[in-house]
Amino acid sequence: MDTTNKKLETQRIIIYLILTFALTIGYSVGVIYAFMNNLSATTAVGNQIIIAVAMFFPAIGVLLTRLLTKEGFKNAWLHPHFKGNIKTYLVAYFGPGVLTLLGAVVYFLIFPSKFDPNCGYMQMVLEASGVSADIYPMPLSVLLIVQTVQALLLGPLMNFVTCFGEEWGWRGYLLPKMAEKLPAIPMLLVNGVIWGLWHAPLTVIGHNYGVGYWGFPFTGIAAMCGFCIVMGIFLSYVSMKTKSCIPAVLGHGAINSIGAIGTYFTADGGNPFIGPAPTGIVGAIPFIIVAICMLVFYFAKKEQN
Repeated sequence: MDTTNKKLETQRIIIYLILTFALTIGYSVGVIYAFMNNLSATTAVGNQIIIAVAMFFPAIGVLLTRLLTKEGFKNAWLHPHFKGNIKTYLVAYFGPGVLTLLGAVVYFLIFPSKFDPNCGYMQMVLEASGVSADIYPMPLSVLLIVQTVQALLLGPLMNFVTCFGEEWGWRGYLLPKMAEKLPAIPMLLVNGVIWGLWHAPLTVIGHNYGVGYWGFPFTGIAAMCGFCIVMGIFLSYVSMKTKSCIPAVLGHGAINSIGAIGTYFTADGGNPFIGPAPTGIVGAIPFIIVAICMLVFYFAKKEQN
């Protein structure tokens, strides 16, 4: 890549980040925070939809950047490239679910007193939404097992549209451009921090880590950056292997569909900084191990070649 093209690619990265962050912050302040200050204006489902809209801004940032810089849409990392990559797709589709469940197991092995076979936290969530656990024809623990299987099999597809909104930006646009700028490992760390900081407008209102904890909200933002570095390595791996953002979309969808499942087997939801959800350091142990293996056996070797 010559000097002129390198400079242009740098400009595109900057433009993309400015647009994506500006749209997200503007929407958060103008829409999400307004609804948070008037909770009676919408339902719980409505709140989820309002927050989910923010997931589309990275993709909108791609569209605007490609149009404004006249980049076009060649090499947009949208082709799935299934041929020769089925194993990678299976890792993307099922890997996050399996690692999330393993993380919950590790958490309960370390903190056995936190395991609640009666699923007290799920009962609390149901009651808070006005639903009684008595309406279900099976114990909540059995219901959760059924939902876990459903999340493993269907979650990536059910979350495909919203997760595409993020992944076409982070893995389909920023990742390949940053890969041309930095060595693999620093690039993945920088990308993870960027992805984590992008979540900051939601983290400050309690998304993932709640409110009122020590160092709020900066501790939560830092924890989110760490979480995004680890998850970003996994999602970058499946994207780089296929030269497509599609497996990352599926992997992201898998994380979103099953990430909270372990919390329902507790009495109080656990600790988001510790576990059993993968946002916590203990719940994320399997992801961390896999991320390190990916760094050592794929990205570091790729950098040497």
